Amino acid sequence: MANSPYRWMMTAVGAPMVKEPMDVGTLEPGDVLVAIAGCGVCHTDLDYYYNGVRTNHPLPLTLGHEISGRVEKAGAGAEGWLGKAVIIPAVIPCGECDLCKRGKGTICRSQKMPGNDFMGGFATHIKVPAKGLCPVDEARLAAIGMELAEVAVVADALTTPYQSAIQAGIGQGDLVIVIGAGGVGGYSVQVANALGAKVVALDIDDKKLEQVAAYGAALTLNPKNFPGTREIKKEISAFAKANGLRATEWIIMECSGSVPGQQTAFDLMVHGCTLCVVGYTFNKAEFRLSNLMAYHARALGNWGCVPELYPGALELVLSGKVNVKNFVERHPLDAINEIFTAAHDHKLIRRAVLVPAV
Repeated sequence: MANSPYRWMMTAVGAPMVKEPMDVGTLEPGDVLVAIAGCGVCHTDLDYYYNGVRTNHPLPLTLGHEISGRVEKAGAGAEGWLGKAVIIPAVIPCGECDLCKRGKGTICRSQKMPGNDFMGGFATHIKVPAKGLCPVDEARLAAIGMELAEVAVVADALTTPYQSAIQAGIGQGDLVIVIGAGGVGGYSVQVANALGAKVVALDIDDKKLEQVAAYGAALTLNPKNFPGTREIKKEISAFAKANGLRATEWIIMECSGSVPGQQTAFDLMVHGCTLCVVGYTFNKAEFRLSNLMAYHARALGNWGCVPELYPGALELVLSGKVNVKNFVERHPLDAINEIFTAAHDHKLIRRAVLVPAV
């Protein structure tokens, strides 16, 4: 190893993270040691660090679950991964239980998450199970002008809305409404567009709307410019009619993780609608659930993404249908405390990816 392995530890809520040496130890059969290329800073990390959201592994803990890197060592049975560039799933199902065997890995009760259940990716190295790893074709990555560190965000920011889009059945000719156009919402716009849908994006930040307008949003609307949701719905209905889209069966992806966003999503429902709950908030909202009955609509939650869908999400990036590069910014891992502060204070334009020193 070129560097002495180290990691950054969260010791208490809001306390500066501490750099410490890391003993990589030995590998169990089926496990690999990944030299980390980059790890994205997710809002979930900020919730752990600033808001005291409980982690399954007690503190001190290394956070970080959006990870890309290269397999440096392999345990018995995993030797075929040696030297390969990979993305590590943000949520790793056990693969052995009844739920996993029936294709329901998202609700596996033995699933593990880096930076939550075990030491995460704000480090030089990480030990993870080899099963579920997503290989990265570095030649194709280079062909689109990207480096391995930059696809770290595929592990959550992209795969989460990708799985949501797949389970909603988004396809050619659909009208998709994305509420909250930053971060995950921005990728939701790109994914829905790549799958053939016409996309309407809503956000209260005009800069975010301008950005997604260049990456797949056919119509952008700022709710601040409307008296209420009824007027927004009329605007979207007129857009649908003008573009030969259905007045029914809209697919609404709520990505803002805010009570106003969730209320807007609920109020925009039409007959046969699919409401995808992608964003998360601790705050409670009040809804008339009977609207789901009246509209014969459905609401779908989305937890992470199963590893088997990762190659499809990555293919959208490698084929140029989804742009990741222009939505991330790289920073040194050793600037982690400063970057967390900047992210928390909304001073970053793009999603931060922390890169260990070479």
